[in-house]
Amino acid sequence: MTGGGARAAYQVGVLKAIAEITPTDAPSPFQIICGTSAGAINATGLATHAHDFNTSVLRIVNIWSNFHVHHVFRSDLFSLLKIATLWLIAFMSFGFFARNEKLYLLDRSPLVQLLTEHFTTKEIQQSIDKGYLHALCISASGYSSHESVSFFQGHPSLKSWSRSRRNGARADITVDHLLGSSAIPFIFAPQLINREYFGDGSMRQTAPISPALHLGAKRILVIGNRHESEEAAVRCNTSTFPSFGEIAGHALNSIFLDSLDADIERLTRINKTISLIPAEKRAANDITLKKIEVLTISPSQDIGALANQYVSELPTTMRLLVRGVGAHKSADSSLLSYILFERGYCQALIQLGYKDAMNKKAELKKLLFAEDVLSPNSPISPTGE
Repeated sequence: MTGGGARAAYQVGVLKAIAEITPTDAPSPFQIICGTSAGAINATGLATHAHDFNTSVLRIVNIWSNFHVHHVFRSDLFSLLKIATLWLIAFMSFGFFARNEKLYLLDRSPLVQLLTEHFTTKEIQQSIDKGYLHALCISASGYSSHESVSFFQGHPSLKSWSRSRRNGARADITVDHLLGSSAIPFIFAPQLINREYFGDGSMRQTAPISPALHLGAKRILVIGNRHESEEAAVRCNTSTFPSFGEIAGHALNSIFLDSLDADIERLTRINKTISLIPAEKRAANDITLKKIEVLTISPSQDIGALANQYVSELPTTMRLLVRGVGAHKSADSSLLSYILFERGYCQALIQLGYKDAMNKKAELKKLLFAEDVLSPNSPISPTGE
């Protein structure tokens, strides 16, 4: 599950549809669950109650359906003025007086409390020990190492891996990992994990599907958050200088959306190449690559543009901030869509995700309930892809 702040509510709608086609009281059909950024939080929600998929999804739906900004970050005037003052001091003193301060735009202390109340490492390990979960993987980006690290908690047979600028490390997943993975650059503070500060997992994640393959996945469901228009992008003349909000939204789209699209294209090409090589020749030449079945569910409409309809739900202080940085100017309101943790917008995304998933009901059933899909307590070996 990908990142994207408030956009992750779309994933919840997809999960709701999957729960509807899953037998009541059945365990999770996903034995390997990978999440990045806000998707890491949803992934952990599934992992903690992997023994009862419908119940775990219901809990996640209830949380997202009743979200308000104050559940995620402080939006009161005092908190915003405090942060603005620190930024001002840092700039005016060339960083001297604020060099020991953590500079970010929004304070996520309410989210820390929310996560602490709902998630524990013990529940994740219980799901693994009882065979309902093979692995939970949370990706984050190290600010010192400049590497993408996939922290995983799973079956003892799983081994760490190392590739160029991306590694897999065994860990007991905690709230710190979720905070690090979802720390959108500049907006939220980085999180210290062990000896290094980590930021949003979508940064430097050049191969988002790779962790699932390393953990042994044979079939993959990807829940995206980008609407793919059938019409080609049209460049138009404009004399208006882009606002900070537009530039920030463009940058966040590049971080959260582009690498996933490229990785899916790469996997599709590899699958096509493998299909052209007879199995006996692959075996004779020690080619270990395997065809991986992938199903992608993405928004059928632009969820950035959808955010414009719900900007009035934001607290007054946040509406002023959004207007101040020009995030309301762009037709697709990209930056706004990442921070609009409000009930109306989240419910609209849940409904959209549900509808899009139900439109692929037959494909979902084929992917999730095929005969060769893992059953509880059946170990699998990493593919090394």
